[in-house]
Amino acid sequence: MNKENIKKVVLAYSGGLDTSIIIPWLKENYNNCEVIAVAANVGQADELDGLEEKAIKTGASKLYVLDLTDEYVDDFIIPTMKAGAVYEEYLLGTSHARPCIAKALVEVALKEGADAIAHGCTGKGNDQVRFELGIKHFAPNMPIIAPWREWDIKSREEEIEYAEAHNIPLKINRETNYSKDKNLWHLSHEGMDLEDTGNEPLYEKEGFLEMGVSPLQAPDKPTYIELEFDKGIPVALDGNKMSAKEIILALNKLGGENGIGILDIVENRLVGMKCRGVYETPGGAILYKAHSVLEQICLDKMTMHEKQKLSITFAELVYNGQWFTPLREALSAFVDKTQERVTGKVRLKLYKGNMINAGVWSEYSLYSEEIATFGESDYNQKDAEGFINLFGLPIKVQAIVDGK
Repeated sequence: MNKENIKKVVLAYSGGLDTSIIIPWLKENYNNCEVIAVAANVGQADELDGLEEKAIKTGASKLYVLDLTDEYVDDFIIPTMKAGAVYEEYLLGTSHARPCIAKALVEVALKEGADAIAHGCTGKGNDQVRFELGIKHFAPNMPIIAPWREWDIKSREEEIEYAEAHNIPLKINRETNYSKDKNLWHLSHEGMDLEDTGNEPLYEKEGFLEMGVSPLQAPDKPTYIELEFDKGIPVALDGNKMSAKEIILALNKLGGENGIGILDIVENRLVGMKCRGVYETPGGAILYKAHSVLEQICLDKMTMHEKQKLSITFAELVYNGQWFTPLREALSAFVDKTQERVTGKVRLKLYKGNMINAGVWSEYSLYSEEIATFGESDYNQKDAEGFINLFGLPIKVQAIVDGK
């Protein structure tokens, strides 16, 4: 990349520490280039407040605030949830937001005639890969600037020093400097005391959890909810028809109040290292649970087992930033086929971090009480003898051969 040719840069902008200092850094290191900030609204709510004033004051020529919430839910979250995709217990909240944002970044860059796209991802993380693979898909020849792979700044402490030296206002301080990512699906916490795996997260400390409470602080009375699905897609909560986005937001509140969806894991990053993170995904955890319960009665054994195996591959593709690939599209086509009869209603009891099955119904249920009952039925138990003889024939033959 020839820096002399970089006159206009589109920056993925959140207003956080990284992207706040990147604006003046780009202007200092790329010939006082024009910087156009793009804030993608994927449900981070109040984090968008005051962004335009902040972006302009720190040197951006303009700020785009793009509402991607519906697209994010319908085109990324729901397909991933239907696949049952889970990466090492992690429900992929940061992972599937990045390709959605990358697509929007390219659209703005092409519209503005930008010479490059910049992001604030570190050289240690997964997000640099997710952003850049998305950009390569939509603009294969677009130069990408990743300041963390170029500048001399080595830590978040040095970032704060740079911000202070450039009079950039920050919402964080040195004592509460967790690295966070928030959207309508989840909130992640990394860094500081969490870097020591021997430290218990401060769940009961005021301000640590933002989407809910610790199970210890949840009500002593359970909350019952009923979720309805149509072909694997959530369509109603407690009898009220809603969009998938509205359901997720409502479940975030209900789940958060009951201490649902808190996860503390050491995950295997794409770049090879292990990293500890604490995730809050209250609504997502409920949605995954209810969907799984409904699939138990609607999917036949072989389809369910094959889907469970492929869900690991789906999760790895999402985690690794490979959303815009033929394999992910093929897996989504498979998933959509499996969901044709995943229609029905699930009741769950939420209680102090637990999600307890409280009933499931579907007109497509493959469960037959008449067959499965321990009482009298038309099932001929004598049929099992011939089945076992044939099913066990290879074992019997092997034993005879070994006995010789």
